[in-house]
Amino acid sequence: MRLSTKNIREYLTLKGVNKVVKVLIFSDVLMMGSFGLISPVFAVYITDTIPGATVEVVGIASTIYLLTKSLGQLFAAEIVDRIKGERDDFWSMFIGSLVMCAVYALYLVIDAPWQLYAVQFLNGLATAFTFPSWMGIFTRHVDKDHEGKEWGMYFTTVDLSTAATAAIGGVIAYTMGFKPLFIAIVVIGILSSLLLLTIKDEMRMPKIKKLKRAR
Repeated sequence: MRLSTKNIREYLTLKGVNKVVKVLIFSDVLMMGSFGLISPVFAVYITDTIPGATVEVVGIASTIYLLTKSLGQLFAAEIVDRIKGERDDFWSMFIGSLVMCAVYALYLVIDAPWQLYAVQFLNGLATAFTFPSWMGIFTRHVDKDHEGKEWGMYFTTVDLSTAATAAIGGVIAYTMGFKPLFIAIVVIGILSSLLLLTIKDEMRMPKIKKLKRAR
C-alpha cells in the first residue's frame, strides 16, 4: 500500500474508527501529550527545586514509580478481570486518570526527597489501575480485521503529540519556569479524563444467565 497525503490525513484523523476507540485515542493523545511537557526536564526540576535532591534521588524516585506501576498492574488487572462487564474497567480507568493528572499538582508543593518518593508511589499506583483497564477496553472495541491499523494509529498519534509537547515543554521551562508546565498538565489531564465520559454508555454490561425454572 502506497502512502499518500490523503492516506496520512485519514490515518491521523482516525477516519473509519469506531467511537470508543477514537475517544480512547484522543484522550490519550491529550494525556500523554501533557506528560510530554515535563518529561524531558523533570530531572532538572527535581534537582533545582527540592532541597537535598540529587541525580541519585531522581533515580530512586523513578524506580519507585516504575516498581509501583509494574507490580500494581498485576493486582489491578486481576480485579478488573474478575468483575464481568466493562463498567468496572471504565470507572477504574476514569478515576485513575483523574488521580494521575491531579498528582502532578503535588510536585509543586514538595520540598523534601521523601515527599517526592511518596508522590511517585501515588502516581505509580494510579497508573497501575488506569493502564490495564484502558488496554482492556481498547482491545475489546478495536474494529475486527483492523487491529494492527488501529493500534498503529494509537501509537503514531500519541508519539507525535508527545514529541511535539516535549519541545514545547523545554521552551516554556526555559522562558517561564516550571509552574506553568505542571498547571497545564493538570488542566489538560482533567479535560482528557472528562472526555472519557462520552463513552460511558458504550460500555458492555455483563451477560446475565437465565435461570431454568424448576419443574
